Amino acid sequence: MRHRRRSSDRMSPRGSGVFGALAGAAGVALAAYAAHAATGEAQRWLYTAAAMALVHGVLLVAYVPGGPRLGGMARLALVAGVLLFSGSLVAAHAFGYPTRLAPVGGSLLIAGWLLVALDRARG
Repeated sequence: MRHRRRSSDRMSPRGSGVFGALAGAAGVALAAYAAHAATGEAQRWLYTAAAMALVHGVLLVAYVPGGPRLGGMARLALVAGVLLFSGSLVAAHAFGYPTRLAPVGGSLLIAGWLLVALDRARG
């Protein structure tokens, strides 16, 4: 009989660490692009996307969860938040897409931090 994985198990510490490192690299690349190729509103959006990717990438690389359930939920929220928040801003610049997913991503990032705090408090 095959064991079913809980939704919180889908994002392993290793996987979120790899994603975090890639988010960090993307953040540096976005900041460089914003500094040298973008102007106006696009530059602000890209700097914001870069900052969020960098900060949360570092958290995902460094975060070692205390509990598997809360830790898994925290990692999943943070990864989804980076993808939706930073991705929405980049897609707005690159393809003219609306930024309507950015608030959902930001809310997931806040939830991820709160889950990390709760995980640490239960510790």
